[in-house]
Amino acid sequence: MMSARPPLSDLVAPDGLGALPAGRLERLTGKPPGAWDIEDLVAVFLSTEARLVSLMHVGDDGWLKTLDFVPRDLDHLRAVLAAGERADGSSLFRAMGIRSEASDILLRPRVDTAFLDPFARVPTLVLLCDHAGRDGRPLPESPTTLVRAAYERVRAETGVDLHALGEVEYFLGRRSHEADIYGADDRGYHAASPFVFGEALRREALLILAEIGVPVKYGHSEVGYVEAVPQDGAPGMIWEQHEIELALSPLPAAADAVLLTQWVLRNLAHAGDLLCSFAPILMAGHAGSGLHVHLAPVRDGEQRGGRGASGRLHDEAEWLIAGLVQLGGALMAFGNRSEGSFVRLTQGKEAPNAICWGEFDRKALVRLPITVTTAGGEVAAAPTVEFRLADGSAHPHLLLAGLAQAMLHGRACADRHALFELTRSGRGAAAGAAQVPRSFAAIADELRRHRGALEAGGVFPPHVLDAVLGALAAAGPA
Repeated sequence: MMSARPPLSDLVAPDGLGALPAGRLERLTGKPPGAWDIEDLVAVFLSTEARLVSLMHVGDDGWLKTLDFVPRDLDHLRAVLAAGERADGSSLFRAMGIRSEASDILLRPRVDTAFLDPFARVPTLVLLCDHAGRDGRPLPESPTTLVRAAYERVRAETGVDLHALGEVEYFLGRRSHEADIYGADDRGYHAASPFVFGEALRREALLILAEIGVPVKYGHSEVGYVEAVPQDGAPGMIWEQHEIELALSPLPAAADAVLLTQWVLRNLAHAGDLLCSFAPILMAGHAGSGLHVHLAPVRDGEQRGGRGASGRLHDEAEWLIAGLVQLGGALMAFGNRSEGSFVRLTQGKEAPNAICWGEFDRKALVRLPITVTTAGGEVAAAPTVEFRLADGSAHPHLLLAGLAQAMLHGRACADRHALFELTRSGRGAAAGAAQVPRSFAAIADELRRHRGALEAGGVFPPHVLDAVLGALAAAGPA
């Protein structure tokens, strides 16, 4: 029996303050998240008659964790919001090589991430947390520490504010029945109800994400569809694919946004008696679920992810392309963590299988998507560099940290133009460009070859990469 949850009308109630801004706490406080303080959250807790505080944070497996409190009084509430609480780091970050003498860690709440839990039966205030060690400094093994360190390194060394967004692809599954009128494989792109059953859930997810402060771009039905196969006379599972594309955010926030999106989708599917899968592949021969990442370097307010007025690529876009085609295979350690990852990459369904880049090539490792402009030619959305290799098994924080490190590695490339010609889609690929790794052992080889680029600037500690290499060895050949 499914537990009840608030109806959608309650989840997105405008609180008498209008529909905008989209985030509920921003409406309640009358302030943007960056201006919130502890007393703002205390006021929200009291005005919404909340009873619980939940500290949410990211583990080494890339899933969200929670630690819950019932505040005894206002002093206790303020203490939780300001100081957080201790936790066992050896249970949370064993796979990141945390040392036994550093197993005591602290959860540090980030006030600007607060939201009201849209699925809790009792009003609950949620805050995302960073992790600190016994010395009070950012925990080196923490995924949030890693992505923030990489982001700050890019800013310090180049003056670039690196933004990103994830395209979260997923499958919804349910038992088939005679009334089904749904589509066929590779024909679901932008399909509308009643020819997709997951439209209502996807739209509800978009609204909830906006309410909890996750900026979204759009959502739509995707191409993937797996027809039900009856088993022993019982109806089989029918699966259809959808996508939610998030909006550009600074790198650490972009990583959080991917995990919160997956959390919202899993909760909605569970409440609706559906299954939700982010697996790279559900069935061989069918479309898989990627996690394409768009990167947008910003310098002094100018978007530098595409070409300038002269038609030449901005330097920052060149750095990204050069770094990604060199480190792409190594980054699979964070972005392609399932045996199904290799099936997705080898069956040709618009997934990259060679180390190349292209202007618009959807089978390239890196591509430059078309820039949205008005009819008059004015740029309406930031140009981006798209990394298409990662999939739904990715750890977003580690992946985005690696992407930032790749950008700085590309900046140091002595002859980017020769590299571009060698790896350009239709040129390098036709001349026999290297394939992306096809096994965990091959990913480990690439990680060992490029670990210096990831360790640069002290971002990825050596013992963390040692632990990742150990996990790849344990996974064995795909």
